[in-house]
Amino acid sequence: MAIPMDLQVNGQAVHLEVEPETLLVDALRNALQLTGTHVGCDTSQCGACTVHVDGKSVKSCTMLAVQAAGTAITTIEGLGSPGALHPMQAAFRQHHALQCGFCTPGMIMSAVDLLARNPNPSEAEVRAGLEGNICRCTGYHNIVAAVLDCAKVMNSAPSREKAHG
Repeated sequence: MAIPMDLQVNGQAVHLEVEPETLLVDALRNALQLTGTHVGCDTSQCGACTVHVDGKSVKSCTMLAVQAAGTAITTIEGLGSPGALHPMQAAFRQHHALQCGFCTPGMIMSAVDLLARNPNPSEAEVRAGLEGNICRCTGYHNIVAAVLDCAKVMNSAPSREKAHG
């Protein structure tokens, strides 16, 4: 039996009807066609499915969609746009902090949350803050460099609102 629910997704009011066992990642990808949120492991290990729920990073493969009722969700699609990248997206591009790109949306969402909580992290804090995200292609050096560079850009920006997506 489908359960009706209302929430905000990327700033838009959304009404969904989902089965009780539907995972948030599946509702985003299948019902809303927001395929930037990736399914990697289905066990909350890789972080490819990371989204923001009420401003905090959540691995959407281990959260039921019905648990998100009444919340505000931001996916990678809601963070920036091709013509106006979020500073973290721009930093990832500038530092080539990706190879295959599969982990990139979740990595960026986690990094944005990290900077919202710690606007001036050390390299060690960035590495610790991204521990829940796995990249199978890189040695993380460029990812860490992108996050540190974004922190500098965000800290020099007139408004810190951009850090929160």
